[in-house]
Amino acid sequence: MEVSVLNINGQETGRKVTLNEAIFGVEPNDHVIYLDVKQYLANQRQGNAKSKERSEHAGSTRKLGRQKGGGGARHGDINSPLLRGGGRVFGPVPRDYDFKLNKKVKQLARRSALSYKAQDNAILVVEDFDFEAPKTKEFVNIIKNLKGEEKKMVFVLPEANKNVYLSARNLNAPKQIAVGELKEGQKHRSRKAVSAEVIPAASINTYKIMNADLLVITEKSLATIDGILNK
Repeated sequence: MEVSVLNINGQETGRKVTLNEAIFGVEPNDHVIYLDVKQYLANQRQGNAKSKERSEHAGSTRKLGRQKGGGGARHGDINSPLLRGGGRVFGPVPRDYDFKLNKKVKQLARRSALSYKAQDNAILVVEDFDFEAPKTKEFVNIIKNLKGEEKKMVFVLPEANKNVYLSARNLNAPKQIAVGELKEGQKHRSRKAVSAEVIPAASINTYKIMNADLLVITEKSLATIDGILNK
């Protein structure tokens, strides 16, 4: 599959690159995509929810009432789960939500996700670019040139680039619509800013690929992706 190479102004450079069919042209496997996304989201969970059980509460251990004949359930001391302020039965405890996933399964999931994007023509290949200093305005201009203002975009760079990362870091914050921009009968509300994320090619994962409306890959990043997934 051949794709035209664009510059940061959104114009064709006259050059084309061939996307590796072993990565961008496989038959997508929905189940492995589900497993990889599930593992990614599970890894984001902190798993630090905790409630105190009966033995962890501070309180007297004096038996409050007789064992039988009280007309209610047996509850013993004041830390009983039956009483307000008592311990919780089978409450949450800190845990790890991670689970094992084979390396080949994860690679197939990423190839499947990239193949879906290739089928949907949701992949743009651009020339390698860099900023001398963090400039959000320049990064927004690139997004506009690539016609991605109302899309969730993921920029894949060959390696971590601090200036480009800082330029895109605050684009996902909501912005208020000015009163003068409101149409007649429209209520005041917040609007979502341009959405873009910058990641190095080595950190590309199934969730970010599938969650993006448009995948922007630099030329050098293609070689990195080939080296990671074409094994």
